[in-house]
Amino acid sequence: MHYLITGGVGFIGSNYVHRLLQRGERVTIFDNLSRCGAQANLDWLRATFGAGAFRLIEGDVRDAALLASAVRDVDAIVHLASQVAVTTSVLHPREDFEINVTGTFNVLEAARLMANHPVVIFASTNKVYGGMESLIVEEKETRYAYRDYPRGIPETHPLDFHSPYGCSKGSGDQYVRDYARIYNLPTVVFRQSCIYGPRQFGMEDQGWVAWFVIAAVLGRPITIYGDGKQVRDLLYVEDLLDAYDAAVANIGRVAGQIFNVGGGPANQLSVWQEFRPLLERLTGREIPVQWSDWRPGDQRIFVANIRKAAAYLAWRPKVGVEEGITRLYHWVVENRALFT
Repeated sequence: MHYLITGGVGFIGSNYVHRLLQRGERVTIFDNLSRCGAQANLDWLRATFGAGAFRLIEGDVRDAALLASAVRDVDAIVHLASQVAVTTSVLHPREDFEINVTGTFNVLEAARLMANHPVVIFASTNKVYGGMESLIVEEKETRYAYRDYPRGIPETHPLDFHSPYGCSKGSGDQYVRDYARIYNLPTVVFRQSCIYGPRQFGMEDQGWVAWFVIAAVLGRPITIYGDGKQVRDLLYVEDLLDAYDAAVANIGRVAGQIFNVGGGPANQLSVWQEFRPLLERLTGREIPVQWSDWRPGDQRIFVANIRKAAAYLAWRPKVGVEEGITRLYHWVVENRALFT
């Protein structure tokens, strides 16, 4: 198959391109190379497979004409290019809108106008559910917990776009879903939880797992916003890519569907109270932190109910939190020159 990966040298994109090339697929990467680490990931792919192993289109998803030319003869589009940080969306809401809404619309229109109607996989976010203030959340010793959702939040939970980022990704989420209904375009939406793993150049406002590991290895300051008990369900990147593969392979059954994809209840972790001991075991030392106020739109807890993905895609996470973070830690240590 011929895949077009927007954001193809980002964290998730470069890992997926690597997987696709390894098994002999044709790949076109569409990326503006603006993300931190993009050039390093591109160099890694070229060093691994050769410069001619894939096609690179250096472009922006806001460029509708360039996207339209990029989708010719592709069988599947995995749309990963986006503005990814809540904090950046608050500071620059217009840019966030143009990248996440207009960019996604441009991808959909390019696909719709193709006679073969390629598969479109869209990377959405759990932020479409908002702060979920109506839920009863209990405070435990090291974490927050849902009182009434022991299996996590299902796809049927009401949407509540909170923050410009939540609005822009939520708009894209609904556009992708509706293009399946209105135009019969074979689309799948993945509302992703906290994805982590190698090739992730995390920063303070996005990619917190990688950022904490990188900062701990390099001795950089870490700031904890809130009380550190906020909980996320973590999903190792290879497990996410398994879900992408399953969606493409089963598109006749899952076109038009929305799936929560995260680590689920078995892979939840509080962002500092429970992450800290694991990180300190890996580094062999105590890690000092600074504390600051809660950030806008920060959920006390989000854990995805992943039973729908299990039922439709025969998918489940395979890499546990401790194993995945250990793999990420060793990758950072082995590649620390990339971060200096």
